[in-house]
Order: sequence, then structure tokens, then C-alpha cells
Amino acid sequence: MKLLVEEKSFYKAFFSLTLIIGLQNIITIGVNLSDNLILGGYSETALSAAALANQVQFIATFLIIGCSQSVIILASRLWGAKEIHSIRKVAGTGMAVSLLISCLMWFVAMFYSSGLISALTTDEVIIQEGAAFLRIISCSYVFFAISNILLATLRSMEIVKIGLMVSLCTLVINVTLNYLLVYGYLGLPELGQNGSAIATFISRIIESIIVITYMLKAKLTLRLQITDFLKLDMSILKPYVKIAFPILLSSLSWAGAMAVQTGILGHMGTAAIAANSVAATIFQFVTVITYASASASAVIMGKTVGEGSLEKVKAYSKTLQVLYILIGVGSAIVLFITKDYFLILYSISDEAKNLAVAFMTILSITVIGTSYQMPALSGIIQSGGDTTFVMYNDFIFMWLFILPLSLIAAFVFDFSPVIIFIILKSDQILKCFVAIVKVNRFKWIKTIEHQS
Repeated sequence: MKLLVEEKSFYKAFFSLTLIIGLQNIITIGVNLSDNLILGGYSETALSAAALANQVQFIATFLIIGCSQSVIILASRLWGAKEIHSIRKVAGTGMAVSLLISCLMWFVAMFYSSGLISALTTDEVIIQEGAAFLRIISCSYVFFAISNILLATLRSMEIVKIGLMVSLCTLVINVTLNYLLVYGYLGLPELGQNGSAIATFISRIIESIIVITYMLKAKLTLRLQITDFLKLDMSILKPYVKIAFPILLSSLSWAGAMAVQTGILGHMGTAAIAANSVAATIFQFVTVITYASASASAVIMGKTVGEGSLEKVKAYSKTLQVLYILIGVGSAIVLFITKDYFLILYSISDEAKNLAVAFMTILSITVIGTSYQMPALSGIIQSGGDTTFVMYNDFIFMWLFILPLSLIAAFVFDFSPVIIFIILKSDQILKCFVAIVKVNRFKWIKTIEHQS
């Protein structure tokens, strides 16, 4: 089998999807970066409080995105098989599950906010401000769930431009409101980090209105109606849950692990929290193409499996792995070269800046591993139907290896934040060895039965 496929249609689909999704990701990260910069310019305490509250936010986000990924995996197969009517059932099922999860997360974040933040830091001021931020932003979860499921359904059918337009609108609205509400311009009250949370909440509402309007008014092949989301089709529920359950557990495990990681660094001082927040935000910005390639791969591979072209599935997976490595090397170079320039935009202490530079230097190495194993696992293996492997792989690496070692290093041996950060990110390289074996054995190609 050739290492690279020669079909122009494959490359056209991959790069067009990756480009548009990547632009959408850039805008989404731009929203997070603007929040980060505005709060970082306001005060280090505000930045740290929002950073810790966002760890709980990430759990909700990861779970909702997990529901969306499950929709893409199943719906893209149905798109390849030309079963449009079944895609409507998948969208309705995904929406029901996503709304249930978002409501549960809102309840926890709203009524247990202080306890959640206090698990991540002992600073009373940050706990108080972070809890207030979390209570406000939790109100956006339901709207975020609605938008994500609708956009995931469209993406499974290779309709991605609307997602880009929605993200652009969100960026403009969020940045404008952030600036006005955080600092209190144009006669508005100065709300600090709470102003940032309110801006996000309003942006999510407008975002969902735009997507719903598009779905109802646009002349799409799918022709979704509100009634499609008011009924739960049991013939689709079983295969959806079979796909979604491992993804949701994996998302919960990963988001929880990120919160524990932040908590470990959080107990090492405000400078470590701020540095980790800065490094994480910039890392997300640099790796937009990596995450876009995973999303594009999921659509392409799911569609190809749905078409029954198993030889193409194998050929495409070989080519994708090469593309992932090239993307990783490019991302590493960009992150290493630009890391110092980004810090000019932040008003944080010299200690936090020095830690942020060290963290980003480490990430400029591990990003190569991230760019290979993450899309290989979530873009190829999950879309092929083997969602349980990714769940077990993430759990074993993170909870049985990375986190125990990090806790021992931090609280028993009292290692520096830099050494702790190296340990926390080492799984990004180690997972590559597992991914390369798993992908190239092709035992992840599984059929998903459903009733039409």
C-alpha cells in the first residue's frame, strides 16, 4: 500500500475542511485569548480567578463537545450512506443528551461553585471571585449545547462555513462586551472578571439564535425542523449511546484531569496559575490546525466508512498520519519562535512571565506528539467506531501514570513548577507509541448497526 494516496478529492476535502474549521477554531481561541488578555491587563487576581473557574467550565465544554463528536461520528457515516432521514434522528438524540448534560452541569456550577474553586486553590480572594465568575458563566451551558449539536450535524454533512460565520460574530460581540464590562466604559459598571463572564453568556445566547435561524431558514438537504428535536428516536438512541458513552467518559476523565493539573499548579502560587493560563491559551491558538485536522479527519473517515470503502479507509489513514506529523513540526516551530512576543501583551509579574516562557518551551516540544496522537486517536480511531479504546487509553495514561507522578513530585519531593509541567505533558509523547501501533493494525474499523 502506498504511503500517500493520489486522489485529489481526498486532499481537497481534507484541506478545505481543515482550513475552514481551523479558521473557526482561531476565532474561538481568539475569544478565549481576548478574555485572557483583557483580564490579564486588568489584574493578575482576576486572570487567576477566571482561569480556575474555567477549569470547571472546561468539564462542561468537554462533555458537550463529546456529544457533538458522537453526532459527527454517526451522522457522517449516515451521510456517506445517503441516509438523510436518519441524520435527523441522530441530531434529535444528540440534542436531548447534550441538553440533559448541560442542565446538570449548570446545577452543579451554580450551587456548588465555591466548593469547586476551593478544591483548586487556598487563596480566599480567588475562591470568592472565581465562584462568582462560575455562577454567571454556567448560565451559558444550555445555549452552548444547542449551538454545538446543530453545528456538529451540519459539519457531518461537510457544511462548515456557517460555523465560521457564527464564530466570527461571537468574537466581535464577546470582545466588545468584554472590554466594556470588565473596565466599565461607556457608562457601564466596572465588573472585572464578572463582566467577562456576562459577555460570554450574552455571546452564547446570540450564537444559538443565529444557528437556529440558519437551520430553519436555509435551503439545506437535511431540512431540520424544531419538531425533530422534540422526539427521541429509540432506534438511534442505542447506537448513539454506544458511541457517545465512552467519548463522554473520556471527555469527563480528560477535563477532570486538566482541573487536577491546574489544581496542582494552583497550590504552587498565583504566578504558576497565571503562567499556566497564558501558556495554555497561546498553545490552543498555535494548535488550531491540529485540532481542525482531527475534526476534518473524523468527517472524512466516518463518511468513507459509511460508503463501505474499507480499502480507502486504510489508505486514507496512512496519508493522514504523515500530514499530522508535518502539522506538528510546523506548530512546534511557530510556538517556539513566537512565545516571547505573546508575553508582551500581558500585564503579569516577572515570575509569571518567566514560568510562562518555560512552559511554552516545553509545549513546543510536546506539540509534535499532540499533533500526531490526538487526531490519530480522535480523528481516525474514534470515527472508525472504536471509541472505547480512546477512553481506556486516556484514563490509563492520565489517572494511573501522569497525575500520580505529578502529585508525588509536587507534594512529596517539592519539585519546581517547570519539572511538574514536564511530567504533566509527558503523555503527549508517550501516547504516540500506542497510537502508531493501534492505527496501523486497522482493528478499529467497526460497523454500527441501526434501524433506518
